[in-house]
Formats: sequence, structure tokens, C-alpha cells
Amino acid sequence: MTTQRNTPQDDELQREPYIDTDTAGDAPPDPGADSQAEGEDTDGTGGEELAAELERARAKAEENWDLLLRARAELDNVKRRAERDVEQARKFALERFVAELLPVKDSLEMGIQAAGDGEQQDQAGDAESQIRALREGSELTLKMFTNVLEKFGVEEVDPQGEPFNPDVHEAVSMQQSAEAEPGSVVAVMQKGYLLNKRVIRPAMVVVAQAPDDGADQ
Repeated sequence: MTTQRNTPQDDELQREPYIDTDTAGDAPPDPGADSQAEGEDTDGTGGEELAAELERARAKAEENWDLLLRARAELDNVKRRAERDVEQARKFALERFVAELLPVKDSLEMGIQAAGDGEQQDQAGDAESQIRALREGSELTLKMFTNVLEKFGVEEVDPQGEPFNPDVHEAVSMQQSAEAEPGSVVAVMQKGYLLNKRVIRPAMVVVAQAPDDGADQ
């Protein structure tokens, strides 16, 4: 039986590596290429989000601007209405007061007319009765007028016998008196009036002072 020996050339052929011709030409994968592709995708998504955010901000700004214009227009309307109301109040502030005074004027006119008619009917009539009727009519008219003033917050100041009050009284003179308390009002020359507790006209008064001892002697 014959044994076959391998020659050195056969060993080299056996040790030669096997090369796949189908994949030998392919290059190894590049990690940088994948990162670049991911970056491109990220940049595109970020740009879209930024554009959307900008659009939302623009819409919000337009909405706020519209609200500002509406508020300014409403404020102008309120201001014009307030000015008109103030003007109307200034023009017709005395409307109610005048309406309340008209009956007083009517009463005075009727009293004057009645006095004239009485004179024409009876020139030699009872003068005393005519005076009495005129007095009664005048008292009624004065009462009506006083009620109107009180209705509108007008208060009469008649401080006869009261202590002198410089806030609502104005002294026109001093008078020695042994009967009146010094510093009190002994005479009212003109009544004063308050409007809702504010002095409209102080009362003109004469104030008592202690008598001079030398004058008594």
C-alpha cells in the first residue's frame, strides 16, 4: 500500500484564507453617518416645533391686542357717558327744588289776587278782617316754604338764649346784661341756615357780657 505525502506547496494552498467574493467589496459601517442622519431628522422636527410655537405666540399677541382695543373703546364710552351724566346733573340739579317751590309761588299769587279782589268788591269793608286773612295766608305760605327747605336738608338756626357758637353764629355786637348769662345770645338780628349740617349763612346775633361794675354804681 502506497502512502501519499503532501508537498510544501500543498500546505500553503491549504493555509490560504477563504475570501467571499460577494462581500469582499463592502466597506465597514461608518458610525458618523448614522449620527448625521439622526441630526438631520432632529433639526427638521425642532424647526417645525419652533414655527408652531411662533405661530401660537403671534395668535396670542393678536388676541391680546384685540382685547386692548375693546377695553379702550369701552373706557371711552364710559367716560363719555359719565361726562354726559355730570352735565345733565349740573343742568338739572335744582329741578326737584324748583318743582317744590312752585306751590309756594302759587300761594303768594293767590293771596295777592284775593287781597285785590277784596278791595274792589268792598272799598269800605272791614279792614281788620282783610288784614287777618292776609296774615293767615302769609303764615300758610311761610309754613309751606319752610317745609320745602327742610325737605332738602335746610335747617334754621335761631339761637335765642343759647351760648354763642362761633361755628354757626356771627356776633355783630356785645350787650351788657345782668339777666343773661355772659357769652349767651340775647338777640338774633338775622337767622342762620345750614344745608346738610354745613353753614350756608351764620346767624347774626348780639352776645351778652357781664355788666360793668362802675356802670352799675
